[in-house]
Amino acid sequence: MTGTFVLNVRDLIGAPGQMRELELSVASPETLGEAVAKVTEGAPIEISGRLESVHEGILASGDIRCTATAECVRCLDPIDIPIEADFQELFAYSENDGYDSQVVDDTVDLEPVVRDLVVLQLPFQPMCSPDCPGLDPDTGEKRPEGWQGSDEKGIDPRWEALGQLLTDDNNPGTESPKK
Repeated sequence: MTGTFVLNVRDLIGAPGQMRELELSVASPETLGEAVAKVTEGAPIEISGRLESVHEGILASGDIRCTATAECVRCLDPIDIPIEADFQELFAYSENDGYDSQVVDDTVDLEPVVRDLVVLQLPFQPMCSPDCPGLDPDTGEKRPEGWQGSDEKGIDPRWEALGQLLTDDNNPGTESPKK
């Protein structure tokens, strides 16, 4: 097994109580996430933690840090989103133990753990700030900071004819058509 997140654990196998610190900085082997926010291929991913030998296998625990890129869903400005996630995964010696991950050829592969955690941390609707004013629907330009919407709403031009009928009924000088 070879890959960016594959770690040799030969020194820990069969030695319960043994532990090794883990500091890893790797480039993302693929784009993580498909929606508005994503960690692009080649973006740095930092992993710090430890690998511990236990009776059932190798326990990997620690935290993941990286930066996702996105566009604000209101104003479409590009933004960077810091991603942080903690993980703890047991890599079992045997497939029959019922764990999702196994030690294979004296190695553990953290890639599925990292990918799943990073993707779960990506926001569905990223915003540059909680009070982002967004775009003006009439001009398509970004509204200025601190913009406040008006409580007064104009009449949709498609309904103006209907509004005229209401006005005619309220004016005593106009006659309505007779049946």
